[in-house]
Amino acid sequence: MRYHNITKDDMLNGDGLRVVLWVAGCSHCCKECQNPVTWDPNGGLDFDEAAKQEIFTELSKDYVHGITFSGGDPLHMANAYDVTQLAKEIRERFPKKTIWLYTGSMWEEVKQMKIVDYLDVLVDGEFVVAKKDVNLHWVGSSNQRVIDVPDSLKAGTVVFHDDGCE
Repeated sequence: MRYHNITKDDMLNGDGLRVVLWVAGCSHCCKECQNPVTWDPNGGLDFDEAAKQEIFTELSKDYVHGITFSGGDPLHMANAYDVTQLAKEIRERFPKKTIWLYTGSMWEEVKQMKIVDYLDVLVDGEFVVAKKDVNLHWVGSSNQRVIDVPDSLKAGTVVFHDDGCE
Protein backbone atom coordinates (compact mmCIF):
# COMPACT_ATOMS: atom_id res chain seq x y z
CA MET A 1 0.00 0.00 0.00
CA ARG A 2 1.08 3.54 -0.73
CA TYR A 3 -0.07 6.79 0.82
CA HIS A 4 0.19 10.53 0.30
CA ASN A 5 -0.18 11.97 3.77
CA ILE A 6 -0.97 11.38 7.41
CA THR A 7 -2.95 14.35 8.72
CA LYS A 8 -2.93 15.03 12.44
CA ASP A 9 -5.51 16.98 14.45
CA ASP A 10 -8.11 16.81 11.64
CA MET A 11 -11.68 17.92 12.40
CA LEU A 12 -13.13 17.73 8.88
CA ASN A 13 -13.12 14.01 8.11
CA GLY A 14 -15.23 12.52 10.89
CA ASP A 15 -16.34 13.40 14.37
CA GLY A 16 -13.86 14.62 16.95
CA LEU A 17 -10.17 15.24 16.51
CA ARG A 18 -8.75 12.60 14.16
CA VAL A 19 -5.73 11.28 12.36
CA VAL A 20 -6.34 10.74 8.63
CA LEU A 21 -4.47 8.34 6.36
CA TRP A 22 -4.69 9.49 2.73
CA VAL A 23 -3.98 6.38 0.63
CA ALA A 24 -2.89 6.25 -3.01
CA GLY A 25 -5.10 4.58 -5.60
CA CYS A 26 -8.59 5.27 -6.84
CA SER A 27 -10.45 3.93 -9.87
CA HIS A 28 -13.54 6.13 -9.44
CA CYS A 29 -11.79 9.27 -10.76
CA CYS A 30 -14.73 11.55 -9.89
CA LYS A 31 -15.02 14.77 -11.86
CA GLU A 32 -13.77 17.69 -9.73
CA CYS A 33 -12.37 15.33 -7.08
CA GLN A 34 -10.65 17.21 -4.25
CA ASN A 35 -7.65 14.83 -4.36
CA PRO A 36 -6.90 13.74 -7.95
CA VAL A 37 -3.22 13.45 -7.05
CA THR A 38 -4.17 10.37 -5.00
CA TRP A 39 -5.66 8.42 -7.93
CA ASP A 40 -2.41 6.74 -9.01
CA PRO A 41 -1.89 3.59 -6.90
CA ASN A 42 1.87 3.93 -7.55
CA GLY A 43 2.00 7.53 -6.33
CA GLY A 44 2.97 8.80 -2.92
CA LEU A 45 5.08 6.93 -0.41
CA ASP A 46 5.38 3.32 0.65
CA PHE A 47 3.33 2.67 3.80
CA ASP A 48 6.07 1.32 6.00
CA GLU A 49 6.52 0.57 9.70
CA ALA A 50 7.50 4.20 10.42
CA ALA A 51 4.21 5.43 8.93
CA LYS A 52 2.27 2.88 10.96
CA GLN A 53 4.05 3.96 14.14
CA GLU A 54 3.28 7.61 13.34
CA ILE A 55 -0.43 6.71 13.25
CA PHE A 56 -0.17 4.67 16.47
CA THR A 57 1.60 7.56 18.22
CA GLU A 58 -1.26 9.88 17.30
CA LEU A 59 -3.93 7.37 18.30
CA SER A 60 -2.29 6.89 21.70
CA LYS A 61 -3.12 10.51 22.58
CA ASP A 62 -6.20 10.76 24.79
CA TYR A 63 -7.64 13.70 22.87
CA VAL A 64 -7.54 11.96 19.47
CA HIS A 65 -10.95 10.44 18.79
CA GLY A 66 -9.92 8.02 16.05
CA ILE A 67 -8.68 7.45 12.52
CA THR A 68 -10.19 8.13 9.13
CA PHE A 69 -9.10 6.27 6.00
CA SER A 70 -9.45 8.41 2.88
CA GLY A 71 -7.56 9.05 -0.31
CA GLY A 72 -7.75 7.97 -3.08
CA ASP A 73 -9.95 5.09 -2.12
CA PRO A 74 -9.01 2.86 0.81
CA LEU A 75 -10.96 0.04 -0.83
CA HIS A 76 -9.10 0.27 -4.15
CA MET A 77 -7.62 -3.14 -4.98
CA ALA A 78 -4.13 -1.82 -4.15
CA ASN A 79 -5.29 -0.85 -0.64
CA ALA A 80 -8.18 -3.01 0.57
CA TYR A 81 -6.16 -5.82 2.14
CA ASP A 82 -3.63 -3.57 3.87
CA VAL A 83 -6.27 -1.11 5.08
CA THR A 84 -8.31 -4.01 6.48
CA GLN A 85 -5.27 -5.38 8.32
CA LEU A 86 -4.41 -1.93 9.67
CA ALA A 87 -8.01 -1.32 10.79
CA LYS A 88 -7.99 -4.67 12.56
CA GLU A 89 -4.76 -3.83 14.36
CA ILE A 90 -6.07 -0.39 15.33
CA ARG A 91 -9.31 -1.92 16.66
CA GLU A 92 -7.30 -4.36 18.77
CA ARG A 93 -4.77 -1.81 20.09
CA PHE A 94 -7.16 1.14 20.47
CA PRO A 95 -10.63 -0.33 21.06
CA LYS A 96 -12.12 3.00 22.20
CA LYS A 97 -11.02 4.92 19.09
CA THR A 98 -13.46 5.22 16.19
CA ILE A 99 -12.60 4.14 12.67
CA TRP A 100 -14.12 5.96 9.69
CA LEU A 101 -13.61 5.10 6.02
CA TYR A 102 -14.41 7.12 2.89
CA THR A 103 -14.97 5.18 -0.34
CA GLY A 104 -16.50 5.72 -3.74
CA SER A 105 -17.97 2.24 -3.47
CA MET A 106 -21.50 1.69 -2.18
CA TRP A 107 -22.48 0.13 1.15
CA GLU A 108 -24.26 -2.65 -0.71
CA GLU A 109 -20.84 -3.81 -2.01
CA VAL A 110 -18.76 -2.95 1.05
CA LYS A 111 -20.97 -4.73 3.60
CA GLN A 112 -19.72 -8.06 2.19
CA MET A 113 -16.09 -7.17 2.94
CA LYS A 114 -14.17 -8.15 6.08
CA ILE A 115 -13.30 -4.51 6.83
CA VAL A 116 -16.81 -3.77 8.07
CA ASP A 117 -15.97 -5.78 11.20
CA TYR A 118 -13.62 -2.94 12.22
CA LEU A 119 -15.46 0.19 11.02
CA ASP A 120 -17.67 2.51 13.01
CA VAL A 121 -18.66 4.76 10.11
CA LEU A 122 -18.54 4.34 6.34
CA VAL A 123 -19.00 7.29 4.01
CA ASP A 124 -20.00 5.76 0.69
CA GLY A 125 -20.60 6.88 -2.87
CA GLU A 126 -18.71 8.73 -5.54
CA PHE A 127 -18.54 12.51 -5.46
CA VAL A 128 -21.04 13.84 -8.04
CA VAL A 129 -20.50 17.46 -9.12
CA ALA A 130 -24.18 17.94 -10.05
CA LYS A 131 -25.09 16.99 -6.45
CA LYS A 132 -22.38 19.07 -4.77
CA ASP A 133 -23.61 20.70 -1.57
CA VAL A 134 -21.18 22.63 0.64
CA ASN A 135 -23.76 22.69 3.46
CA LEU A 136 -23.62 18.93 4.03
CA HIS A 137 -21.65 17.52 6.93
CA TRP A 138 -18.77 15.12 6.12
CA VAL A 139 -19.74 14.64 2.45
CA GLY A 140 -19.29 16.63 -0.72
CA SER A 141 -22.40 15.63 -2.65
CA SER A 142 -25.93 14.69 -1.61
CA ASN A 143 -25.71 11.13 -2.98
CA GLN A 144 -23.03 10.22 -0.45
CA ARG A 145 -24.13 8.60 2.81
CA VAL A 146 -22.66 8.64 6.32
CA ILE A 147 -23.45 5.14 7.57
CA ASP A 148 -23.32 3.74 11.09
CA VAL A 149 -21.69 0.39 10.30
CA PRO A 150 -22.42 -1.65 13.46
CA ASP A 151 -26.08 -0.53 13.54
CA SER A 152 -26.49 -1.20 9.82
CA LEU A 153 -25.08 -4.70 10.16
CA LYS A 154 -27.43 -5.43 13.08
CA ALA A 155 -30.49 -3.95 11.34
CA GLY A 156 -29.79 -5.51 7.94
CA THR A 157 -30.43 -2.13 6.33
CA VAL A 158 -28.65 1.22 6.12
CA VAL A 159 -28.68 3.17 9.38
CA PHE A 160 -27.31 6.68 9.10
CA HIS A 161 -24.75 8.01 11.54
CA ASP A 162 -26.21 10.67 13.81
CA ASP A 163 -23.81 13.56 13.43
CA GLY A 164 -25.54 15.74 16.01
CA CYS A 165 -25.91 18.52 13.46
CA GLU A 166 -29.10 20.20 12.36
